[in-house]
This record gives sequence, structure tokens and C-alpha cells, in this order.
Amino acid sequence: MRSRPRLARLTVLLAAFVCAACGLVYELELVALGDYLLGDTVTQTSVVLSVMVFAMGLGSLLAKRLTRRPATAFALVECALALTGGLSVLALYSCWAWIGRYQAAMVGLTCLIGILIGAEIPLLMTLIQRIRREDAGRAAADLFAADYVGALIGGLAFPFLILPGLGPGDGALLTGAVNAVAGSAVVLWLFREEPAPRIRRLLWAGCTLVLALLAAAAVGSDSIERAARHALYGDQVRYATRSRYQEIVLTGPSEGPLRLYLDGRLAVCGPDEYRGSEALVHPAMAAGPDARILLLGGGDGLALREVLRHRGVRTVRLVDADPALPRLARTDPGLAALDGHSLDDPRVRTTAADPMAWLRGAPDEEYDVVLADLPAPSDGGPVKFHSQEFYGLAARLLAPGGRIAVRAGGDAGDADGLWRIESGLRAAGLRTTPYAVEGGAAAGCRPGPRDTAQDFLLAAATPPPLTLAPDAPPPRALTPDSLRDSATRLTALRPPRPPAPLTLLGPR
Repeated sequence: MRSRPRLARLTVLLAAFVCAACGLVYELELVALGDYLLGDTVTQTSVVLSVMVFAMGLGSLLAKRLTRRPATAFALVECALALTGGLSVLALYSCWAWIGRYQAAMVGLTCLIGILIGAEIPLLMTLIQRIRREDAGRAAADLFAADYVGALIGGLAFPFLILPGLGPGDGALLTGAVNAVAGSAVVLWLFREEPAPRIRRLLWAGCTLVLALLAAAAVGSDSIERAARHALYGDQVRYATRSRYQEIVLTGPSEGPLRLYLDGRLAVCGPDEYRGSEALVHPAMAAGPDARILLLGGGDGLALREVLRHRGVRTVRLVDADPALPRLARTDPGLAALDGHSLDDPRVRTTAADPMAWLRGAPDEEYDVVLADLPAPSDGGPVKFHSQEFYGLAARLLAPGGRIAVRAGGDAGDADGLWRIESGLRAAGLRTTPYAVEGGAAAGCRPGPRDTAQDFLLAAATPPPLTLAPDAPPPRALTPDSLRDSATRLTALRPPRPPAPLTLLGPR
């Protein structure tokens, strides 16, 4: 260090660069996991970033007590950070599966990681000054430049390399290993004269132990995930994967009722799935021409099955963001049987794209029916798929006499949400008719009363009639009388002053 101060200083800056990249990856891992498990990306991002920044400030204050032996303290901080950050995803997933206290655990773990990250800069600044005394402003400029560039690399590597290649769990473990080597090993080698020989051996042993624990967790991560899924979903997990967009879990015996979970939310319950699929599709198909259909969402193929029962259908365009879900619906025997192998029909064209992004750049085509098979905000769906902007883009694709059908709420019975969605459709220049189908989407898979209902909205340029078409088999859950009765009931509940529509920039 004394003979080559420039090289030593560059090595410390390189350690700062790598540690900053790892720290940002930890933050993004926590944000992504919270989005997967709880939804509501804005809330998860706000909680993680605000708690992290506060904890970093606290860590910087606490680090003032450690600057007398900065190399030893930095090695301990990096070992603790590598272990905590590396195991954070598996720990939080386990809390979510077995304990159910995910939010509290996430805040606590984020705070701990932030304190450790915040302690890095004061210690690194002290180490740089020990190599060669220089103006504090120049030293701080170099250190923060390395820190910010490292954060840039970590932020870009996470969505483009780590998340698609490894996923949140293994990605966090690998990041922890890199953090341990770059933070602890480099500094212990460079400042090996600071700690006493016995302390130095203990620090090297601790760094080695951290790497061994991370490697053991990587070997056992699949077993931990399987055990957590069995605790959540039971012993009959047929298929489980975490795609770039969501966690997909399919449970149930091959000959019995299936359950499809998306990000932990029960999206399909075999005994009752037909209720929502029929209610979304058949009233819209019966209100006018039905040759050209646009299905937004619905990658499980269940709403598509109902569409293809109408003899007048010539083409169907299905747009779903996650290609993993239609692939599962094609290849799993039980799910393929449930959806009637609808995705293999030659009239169907499947596009893997975000529905809103696809609508913005949609080809110059017109559709007789647009079906939005997307969960309502009350069921955990994103607001953008029920915003005024989304419906405005969808309305542009309607042929003369075209209709839009929308899922407006599930078992939660969020009446205000129903009318806000209706306000969005009306703001797009459409006339609406609300209706409902008795029986919740998951009533057959959950204990308790079954007297729930799913709400829907049918919209067109003129008030659309509620009826059933003669060119399809009669639905099991719908009759013309039940549709009209539900429409009368919901119309009577419509508030005199409807709430403002959901918008991309409006309040949630």
C-alpha cells in the first residue's frame, strides 16, 4: 500500500464501485419481490426506497464510531451485508409463505440492509485518506463517482441480466457472494497490517463462512421454494414458475378441479371458473356482430373457449403480456382440457405484449368485440388497465356497432370501483350497462358463503342490450332474465354523482 498508493487507491474505488452495484441490486430485488407477492408496485417501491434512504443516513451516523479501525469495520460490515442481502429474498418469501407478516419483515430487513449500506461511505473515505492524505473534496468526488457509476451498472444489470437469467432468489445470492469478495476480501488483503493476526484470521474465516452459507442456500433454494409453495397451496402443486412478469402456480390432481394462482392470487378455480368467463364473453357477443374479436389478457384460454363457441367468429387476437401463461395453458393436460384446447384453434392469433402498449401501437384493424379479461383493481389488477386512457385506446379499435366488455370487480364487492371503471368507459365516449353473475370466481375453492357476485360492464357507442346469442350453446351461469335482473339491481345502486374515472395521473 505504501509503495503503490495510486494502485491501492484505485482498488478501494473499485471495491466502492462493486459494493454500490450490489447495494442497488438488493433494493431492486426487494421491490421486485414485493411487487410479485403483494402487487401495487408504487407502494412497494415507495416503502423500500424511503426506508432504505432513511436507514442509509442512520448507518452513516453509526459508522462514525467505527472509523478508528476502518478496514476491520468495513470487512465486518460487508460480510453482514452480503449475508443479509443475499438471503433477503429467500427470507422474505419464507415469511410470506409461513408467517404471513411480509410487510413488517420487509421493512425490518430493508432497514438493516440500508444501515449497512450507509456505513460503507464513511469507512471507505477513511480508508482512502489512510492511503494518501488529500483534499477531502477531491477524495469525496472520486468516491461518490465510483459509487454512483456502480449503482448505474447494478441498476441496469438487474432487469436485463439478473432477473431474467437467475430470478430474484438466486440473483440475490450471487450478488451477496460478489459483495463478500469485493468488500471483505479486497480490503482485508489491501489493509492486512491493520488487524492483529488473530483478528485477521477470524475475519477471513468469517468471509469464507458467509460464502459457504450463500452457496448452501443456493443449493437448497429450490427445496425452500417447494416447501413454501406446499405450505401455501397444498401438496398437489402441478406446476410452478416465476416468469419475468409473475409467479404462476397450478395445483390440483390431473382428474380433479384445478386452481391457478398468479402472484399468490387465486385466479382460476376449476369448479367455478365458467361463471366469470361466460359473463365476460356471452353478453358482449350477443349484442351485435361477432366475427372479429380482440381479447386483452385471458392467457389461460378460458374466456377464449367461450368466444370460440360462437359460430360467427372468424378471427381472434389474444394479447397477453406473459407468454408463459398461454404456454402453460397449451401444454398442461388438465388446464388444456379445461380451456377446451382453445389456444390451438387456427382462428386464434396470440401476441405476447403488454395490452396497453399493444393498443398504443395496434395495427390498423377494427374489432366487433373487445374483451378486457384483466383483473379489476379491487382484485389486485393494475390501475392502468382500467384507466380512462386504456379505454380510449380500446375504443379506437371498435368497428361500427362494436362493444367492449370489462371485468369490474370480484368477490371484494368494491362498488365504488365499479362506478369508477364505468366513469372511465363513459369518458371514452361509450354508453354502459352494468351487470353481474352470481357466484364468486373462487367460491368453490374457498370455505364460507357462496352468495357473492362478479360485476361486469358492457359498453358501446349506443346503450348495448343485455341478451344471449342463439349461435352458441346456452351458458350454465347466465339467462336473459338473470342478466336483466342484475342490470336493474346495479343501475338502482348507481350513485347520483358518479366518482371520477381512474386515470394514469389521477389519485388512486
